[in-house]
Formats: sequence, structure tokens, C-alpha cells
Amino acid sequence: MGCGLRKLEDPEDSSPGKIYSTLKRPQVETKTDTVYEYVLLDFSLEGSRPTVQYVSSLSELPQALQPYYTQGYLLAALHPIILSVGRTRSLPFSLLYRAILARPRPSKQTASMYHSVPVLRVEEWPLPGDSLTADTVRALIDRVNSSARGGVRFIGSVLQQVSGITNGRVHSPKRACRSPPRTPPETLPGDRELDDNTYSPDLRLLVFFHSWAPGCAPLDSLGCQYHQGALSMRVSRKGHVVSALEADWLELTAAYYRKGWSLVDSFVYWDTPKGEPVPRSLEGLFVYEERSTSPPANDTIVVEQWTVIEDSNVKTDYGPLLHTLAEFGWLLTCVLPTPIIRHDSDGNLATKHVVFLQRPVRGETAGQPRNQSVSSHSVSRAASSPDPPDTLALPAGGIGGFPVFGGGYPSSLSHMEEGGFEQDEGKAEVTCM
Repeated sequence: MGCGLRKLEDPEDSSPGKIYSTLKRPQVETKTDTVYEYVLLDFSLEGSRPTVQYVSSLSELPQALQPYYTQGYLLAALHPIILSVGRTRSLPFSLLYRAILARPRPSKQTASMYHSVPVLRVEEWPLPGDSLTADTVRALIDRVNSSARGGVRFIGSVLQQVSGITNGRVHSPKRACRSPPRTPPETLPGDRELDDNTYSPDLRLLVFFHSWAPGCAPLDSLGCQYHQGALSMRVSRKGHVVSALEADWLELTAAYYRKGWSLVDSFVYWDTPKGEPVPRSLEGLFVYEERSTSPPANDTIVVEQWTVIEDSNVKTDYGPLLHTLAEFGWLLTCVLPTPIIRHDSDGNLATKHVVFLQRPVRGETAGQPRNQSVSSHSVSRAASSPDPPDTLALPAGGIGGFPVFGGGYPSSLSHMEEGGFEQDEGKAEVTCM
């Protein structure tokens, strides 16, 4: 028997993050043939700021990101920075979204790869009811597979409420719609009151695909299939609001990564219907991509990271670690936002994100039994640098006038506590500490 889940962290825990991996730290930092470069872009639906670009709708992202696509960057993940769930009010920055773009670092070998750059497409799918359910998500995955048979590749999705005005009130996009009664632990300075009596949800799922001109798609991008996988978390709450969570991330995903599949999206049923008992666990679904070719098994890194917002700008996030891991061939494929929201010691708003990265298993370990249990301790808060790395070769202010956030950080792995990638030999649990 495994050792099971350890006790949830103190809700006031101030550690900036945790890392879990199928590898020990020296293996994580092993160079590979591929080095990635990332650009992190923040978009707002309610106005531009120095480091944030305004779009009236996320459906405008294909046009907004086109300057990056011409340079070989592709959208890897898209997520809300603040997940406003289980509250009757719209939280500050709840209309702020993060797009992560990635590309292999240009070289002589990759110079000719950009002739087959795909087109980013977005489709708006209406949803029945007032929130996501397991049956709804399964139906969505079926529809994604139907689209994939037409030669497109699924990138991810964002749940957004169509803005509307009822009785003079503006309704903003949310990740989910059911709103349990408000309780004092929920109070956050600056929240904007929304009257439940005027709230009229109109959910749309914005679904993002890559498509290619006839005959130009890479062979491994044709005939992709998408599968669901279990997602379960243990949570603690303050009232109806999730204040902490814990999951066996590696155990949940290991079987799929061993098949060579990629984790590309996630859905969590955060809301508790009114009148029902508040659960101690939450369920959801991961969405995995199976390519038509037979890729090698993947190793993985999962990062639980706090994102801190100071004034109207992201101050601390997973960017430093992402840029460091890019040097070792780690590809980000999915970011799971959570409704965990706190204030740091300086009074800044902080929320937790779960970031998933993968890398093909290296030749010397391919085909050998894998120990899928690695736990790590805290990741030190890394100071960020405003200057983009020279390898990005981006003009000042980004491409096409868009600000670049998250570029140019010192190594984050060097700041981690020693033993951060200690492996529990022979165990099947990631939380045996």
C-alpha cells in the first residue's frame, strides 16, 4: 500500500511553489537536442495597461498573436490569471488572461521548419446549463475528436461568459456560474458586488485549434485523437471557497505519459450546487492528445506556483522557472488555474496555478521501468529581470507593439532548496515525505 495523501498544507503557507517530477534534479537539468523559447503575454478584456494588451474578446487572439506566429511561436496554453469561482462578485483582474507561446530555438537545422506554420483558429461553442458537468465535458471531447478528423489539432479551451447588461449591471466572464451564498472568508478588498438577482449566465466555450493549408501539416499533427483522464483533488475550504488543494499529479498522469500522450487541457467542476453538502474533494477531467505516430514516452514536471499581482501587473509567477526549464527541452502543455486566492505580506493579490511540462524520455531510460514518484519541497521565489533574453531577438516592447512579460529571468532551479528533486525509490505515491 502507498502512504496516501499527507496532511494539507497550512492555508497560510507562504512558500512560492512546489515541483513534482518523474526525474531527479540532475536528470531534469540534462541538455537535450531541443531548446525551447517562450513568450508570456497578458491580455485584458477591460482595458490595456503597460504590460497588458487589450482585446474586446478572446476570439481576437488569432489576429493578436499573428506577429509571433510569423516568427515560429505557437500558442501552447491559455488560461485566466484569476479564477473567479464560488463568489458572487467579480474579483479584481478576473478579466485578465495569460497566453503562453513556445518555439524551438532557431538553428540551422530548424531554419526551414517555418514554412508549415499553422493558422490559429478559435470556435465559440455554446454550453447547455449554467456550469460544466462531466457529461458536458465528455460531449465536448467527442466534438473535439470530430474536428480533429478534419485535419486540425486541438490546443485548449477557455470558458467565458458572454458579456451582457441586465438592469444596468455589466456581467463579466467567469470560469463557472453557480454562486453559493457569500461568507466572510470570501471578503477580498476591491471586489465588485454583483447582484445574483440580475445575473443571467450565457456560457460559451472558446476552443482553439491549429490548422494547416492542404499538404502542409506535419505528419504527426494529422489524425490526432483526444482522450479523457481522471482528475481528482483533495481540498480544504473556508466556507464554500477553496483555500487549499492537493493531488497526486504524477500518479494521475503517469499512465498516459508512458504512452507518449500529451496533456493539453483540463476541466474541473469547481462549483457546489446550492443546497448540496460541500465536498472535501473535487473531480474533473484531463484531456490528452494521442498522435498518429508513435512518440516515445514522456517524463513530466508539475509545478504548483503562486502568481502575485502588484498594482495591475503580474509581479511573481512561473515565468522564471519556465524559461530555465526551456533550456533543458521541457515543453509546457497545460496550465490549470485554481480559485485559491490570498493576499501576500505586502497586501498583493496572489493565486495558485498548476503548470504541466513534458519531455520525451531519453534513450538510456526508454523501455525501462519508470519510478513515477518524485516529491519536492519549496521553490524559492526568484527575482525577475525586465530585460528579455538575447536569444529571443525580439524588438523592444515585443512584436507588433505587444509587451512581452515573463522574458529574461535568471535561473530558477539554482534557487531551489537542495533535495528539491529527491526521488522516493519504488514508491507509487508522490506525497511520501
